[in-house]
Amino acid sequence: MRILGIDPGSLFTGYAVVDVQGAEEQLVDCGTLRLNSDDAHQLRLRVIYEHIEALLEEHAPDACAVEMPVYGQNPQSMLKLGRAQAAAVLPALNRTIPVSEYTPKAVKKSVTGNGNASKQQVAYMVCAMLSMETGSVGLDTSDAIAVALCHAHRHVNDAPQRHTSWKSFLQANPDRKR
Repeated sequence: MRILGIDPGSLFTGYAVVDVQGAEEQLVDCGTLRLNSDDAHQLRLRVIYEHIEALLEEHAPDACAVEMPVYGQNPQSMLKLGRAQAAAVLPALNRTIPVSEYTPKAVKKSVTGNGNASKQQVAYMVCAMLSMETGSVGLDTSDAIAVALCHAHRHVNDAPQRHTSWKSFLQANPDRKR
C-alpha cells in the first residue's frame, strides 16, 4: 500500500509518501510546502491544492492520511488551519482516494508510544523507524511522515480488532470459548 501523509498548515504543509509492504515501510518522497505569508490566504489554499494534486499524479497513492486540527489559540487560526486541511484533502477526494484523519495525539502515540511527545521526539522516531539520518528532515516533514506511518499502523486489515466487551471478543473468537 502507498500512503500519502499530510500535515496541513496555512504557511507550512508537510507531506510524505510511504510504501508499506507487510511490516516493511519505505519512504518514497517527502518535503514541506512553504507558503508565502504575504500572499492572500485563498492563494495559499490554491497552492496547497495544486501541490497535493501534483503529488497524487506523480505517486498514485492508495490512501491519504491527514493530521486533523483539534485545538487552536484563536478562532481565526483554527479557521485557516481547517481551510488548509480541506485544500489538502480535496484532490484525494476528487480522485476517490480514501482519506483518513488522525488527531495529533494519535499520530504521536503511534510512532513514539506517547501521545504527548514533542515534535523533536516524533522526528527522531520517524528517522529511526525508516533508517534515516536524525535531523535529515524538518519538523513539518517528519510530522507528515508520522501521519503516514500512523495510518500504516492502524490500517483496518492489518490492525488487531478492538473489542468493547468480553462478549464481543468471544463472538469474534469462538475457538477461544471454554
